[in-house]
Amino acid sequence: MSDEEHATKLGGFEKYLVIWIPLCMLAGGLLSQFTHAGDSIEAFSIRGISVPIGICLFFMMYPAVLNLKGSELKKLKQTPTPILLTVFSNWIIAPLVGFGLAKIFLADHDQLFVAVILLSASPCTAMVLVWGAMANGNQEQNVVNTSLNTLTIMLFYGPLVALLTGIQNIEIDRWGLAVSVIIFIGLPILIGLLTRKIVIPRKGNDWFEEVYRPFFGKVSMVALLITLIVLFALNGATLLGNPEYLLLVSVPLLLSFVIVVGFNLWITKLFRLHYREAVITVIIGSSSHFEIAIATAIATYGVGSVAALGTTMGLFWEIPIMLFLVYFAKHLARKKFWPPLKGVENEKVN
Repeated sequence: MSDEEHATKLGGFEKYLVIWIPLCMLAGGLLSQFTHAGDSIEAFSIRGISVPIGICLFFMMYPAVLNLKGSELKKLKQTPTPILLTVFSNWIIAPLVGFGLAKIFLADHDQLFVAVILLSASPCTAMVLVWGAMANGNQEQNVVNTSLNTLTIMLFYGPLVALLTGIQNIEIDRWGLAVSVIIFIGLPILIGLLTRKIVIPRKGNDWFEEVYRPFFGKVSMVALLITLIVLFALNGATLLGNPEYLLLVSVPLLLSFVIVVGFNLWITKLFRLHYREAVITVIIGSSSHFEIAIATAIATYGVGSVAALGTTMGLFWEIPIMLFLVYFAKHLARKKFWPPLKGVENEKVN
């Protein structure tokens, strides 16, 4: 089974996240009001880090790392333009836009400011495989980009977050930030690479791609939904006492999506990319790695913090926006927004 077929198969479950996510947030909020679930969960902590949340965060990250293929990075020189445009959007445009909007709307709310920075400075490595397949994009480019993002997050994420929060004079535990990167990115990368080296020789690449990865892909989604329930169970009191936080952090997040998506649409048209390459560039360049953002917020400020709540809202908005973007990109392709391939009247976009 090809990467494209595999990702499309997963898409049927992931696209319903737009329903599961608000339901889990509601369930967590109800638990916070009518049970003592939050206190029970918080009791299982080691040095301020919730053990249940830590386990869930690991299983959110681990499946993404299974996509990492060092051999794919050798293909960068074959078609470098789409890859370079995506890297530019991920590491320059998105962080600067997030920082600017956070400075305008959240200058007096440090933890919400940090939440926006954590989201805008984290390029996606997992869900984009699903969105790219649903959009009939170039999945080889998708795999190369996600492999590259997985490695660059390890190098650039911590320093970039520290730089942008430092410009705003927000004190952040840089050692804690570095530790969270090591634990929530470095450790899954190490275990993921070991998994590939151990499992593939014993069971074969087909079994790994068709059975092992899809199984942990679903585990990742379950872990994500459990994390949401726990976050809102622990944040119920904060929400009821400060409902404006949700609206406040949503404004820069939504504006950031609009600006970054608009930039990526423009830049792919400017460089005359064809649809299948352009749509992957737009999707990856416009999405964030909400798993690491949530993990870092929890490790830095705690599981019941406003920062953790803020990063969760990034996830809340990203799912429907990415779904919309998939269908909007197909619509643009049918309107010949991007140039068609030579000798091909209509590229496959349905």
